[in-house]
Amino acid sequence: MASHLTGVHFTIRIDGAWRWTQADPPDLHDPAATARDHLRRHAAKVLRRHSVLGLAAAQDAANTVLGQWSCPVVGLEAAGSVHLAASASDRDLAEEHARRQQAIDLAHEEELHRLARLQHVLADPELRRVWWIAQFPDRFGDLTDLATALQGLPLPHTDEDDDIRGDIRRFTEQLVTDLHTPQQREIFLQALIQTLQTLGRHDLGATASRWHTPPETGSTPV
Repeated sequence: MASHLTGVHFTIRIDGAWRWTQADPPDLHDPAATARDHLRRHAAKVLRRHSVLGLAAAQDAANTVLGQWSCPVVGLEAAGSVHLAASASDRDLAEEHARRQQAIDLAHEEELHRLARLQHVLADPELRRVWWIAQFPDRFGDLTDLATALQGLPLPHTDEDDDIRGDIRRFTEQLVTDLHTPQQREIFLQALIQTLQTLGRHDLGATASRWHTPPETGSTPV
């Protein structure tokens, strides 16, 4: 019977039983053949979701289904058990497919990792500038056009970012990136320190205070 891979098959033996459920059974020429066909179709449906490399799991799944009495036609019930095997050639085909799929998955993961790293560089103005100079040293004048094209590009998401912590982290990184001047950073830190003190988080407020540098006499924040 076919497995989940085209051209790869299980070797199967089905031991079955059937019984009448009505005092007046239906007019069937060969109830045993009807029961066998019913059990084969049920087994085939289950095995199409399994691999010959997982014989035990496939056999357990098939026996779970076939081991319960079911009704091929009104008045007749059938049940059975399955024993599975796989030829060496079928196992070899399945193993080759698994190796190829693993290679494809690894290449896909590597490409996603490479793109995520590139996105991280392009989303950070300072890293982007260094990367552009290293890649295209004779095209520094085009950097402004690139920045315009990438405006709004977010930092790459990671699995641990899929919650409120990740949202806050991305918001903070974007906010800090957008603070272009020392005066803007000072205004932000003043607001942050005041907020932490209002929330009663004096420990965090003290930490933020160490980052805060009072403006020079006569300077005006912008």
